[in-house]
Amino acid sequence: MAFAFNKNTLIAMKNTLYISMLILGVILISCTAQKTSITKTQNQNLSSNDTIRIANDSLEYEVIIIDPGFNIWLASRAHPRWYYTQEYLENKNQIYVNEWNNRVLQPQRYNPNLYEMTINYDSNIDYGYEVNYLIYNYMVYFQNNYNQRLFGRVPLR
Repeated sequence: MAFAFNKNTLIAMKNTLYISMLILGVILISCTAQKTSITKTQNQNLSSNDTIRIANDSLEYEVIIIDPGFNIWLASRAHPRWYYTQEYLENKNQIYVNEWNNRVLQPQRYNPNLYEMTINYDSNIDYGYEVNYLIYNYMVYFQNNYNQRLFGRVPLR
């Protein structure tokens, strides 16, 4: 049995794999990071709301962010959608992802429990506003929540 894939399909499959790996990393980070205790009722209310999923079948990618507290942070502390331009978000994401990937490659210097795998973010692909908005805000949330600085001044929200 033989399979034939064109270049775009292979790139899309590769992007899907890397984004899935990012998601797995976020899950592992959230499992290993120290958390503050919350009551059982609060935990039940939050548990159904800690997953954010975005999919684009035409580009064959999917982004899932699972990190307890991120959805509430996004709704209550992040700037509203369309506050930033897509170009701004893309530029910041490229900088943050580059630094993230540099830290993954230096586990002796940076906590390997926080930076477990690289992120394949291609600045030549138009992921759209929503994906860039969520990645940017997750990076801000990550930096504030885990006391990390990927690049420059991080908005405190």
